[in-house]
Amino acid sequence: MKIRKASDIMTSDVITTKKTILLTEVMEVLLEKHISGIPVVDDQGRLEGIVTEIDLVNSMLSGNAGETTVGEIMSTKITCFPPSATCAEMASCFTTKRIRRVPIVDKDKVVGIVSRRDILKEMLSQYNDIKQ
Repeated sequence: MKIRKASDIMTSDVITTKKTILLTEVMEVLLEKHISGIPVVDDQGRLEGIVTEIDLVNSMLSGNAGETTVGEIMSTKITCFPPSATCAEMASCFTTKRIRRVPIVDKDKVVGIVSRRDILKEMLSQYNDIKQ
């Protein structure tokens, strides 16, 4: 079995947002792009937080999404991995922390993102290689 790394399976064209963006704008992006979370970065591309569907749903119960910014609700305790992290390390994190995606960070900059779906695709690929 091939040991694959984050750099092998990550989406490198990462959709990101800024702290100053309104929640309604982020909701539009999530729905349009069929994604469930977006890394929040500064002007240099450094990771500052992450905003997810659940963050948005929770904020809707007590706020006004048309006037609330990402910076007000984003999670700042972020689990992230370097490009050299193995799929097994990330999969273990997904199960123990019950998260859906992890930013891939190199020198404090977001260079990719890996989701549970990416891990599943890799697992299926590995399984199909073994069968052949």
